[in-house]
Amino acid sequence: MSSSLVNHERTYANVAREIRTLLLVDNSATTLFYWGMLLKRLDYKVVSKRSAEAALQVMETAVPAVVLTDIPLSGDRDGVALLKEIKGDPRFKEIPVVMLTSVTDAAVKDDCERLGCAAWFSKDVEPDALYWKLQSLVEATPRHHIRLNTSLKVIVGDSTVAGGSARTEYASAISEGGLYVRTQYPQPQNALTPVRILLDGVEVRARALVLYSYAQNAGPYKEPGMGLKFEEISDQDRRLIRLFIKKELTRDIAH
Repeated sequence: MSSSLVNHERTYANVAREIRTLLLVDNSATTLFYWGMLLKRLDYKVVSKRSAEAALQVMETAVPAVVLTDIPLSGDRDGVALLKEIKGDPRFKEIPVVMLTSVTDAAVKDDCERLGCAAWFSKDVEPDALYWKLQSLVEATPRHHIRLNTSLKVIVGDSTVAGGSARTEYASAISEGGLYVRTQYPQPQNALTPVRILLDGVEVRARALVLYSYAQNAGPYKEPGMGLKFEEISDQDRRLIRLFIKKELTRDIAH
């Protein structure tokens, strides 16, 4: 199988992948709202509970892909006790448990690691760091960057590439690694094309490789388009994309 076909199949699998359910446990309504909304915007289904008892009750009927829990919880048991309960139950012991907490006590962290937690994050963790960890825990082909569903004006091509001129199109998804452009004029696979993206009035420039393209009634959206991977992009422009994605993910939700 050619490497380009492998890339095509992996990328398509990433677009069409299963929506995973996360169990979020915290005694703070503010935290549950913030992380619940953000994780939903990252294409996860989120079940929120405020106590270990309520979380375990949920797991009796619907097993999550990952449990994320704080240490302080409502009820009689804390997050460490919840972790111990999950890892001690043969039905649940393979479920990754991520500690998402404001606790800074090194001894508590050591206890959680000894009990088998998959990761420890402070509540001010950057969304992309938590996302990468979640992806690595549950996906066979994890994404390395957050992919944001959006609608952004993109100028694709110039006189040096197939098509002969620049076209104004719209990207329906963007990440630090590339974007998906819906277009009636997809370029051939493996073509290298310049792209210009307008982010909040600032133009980001890159050269991108066409990983795959779809004709009418094909692909995940049943519309013609192409998936592009950034091959040449400055660190500053990649940072602008990362900041834009974070801003959009956290829009209208308080932390």
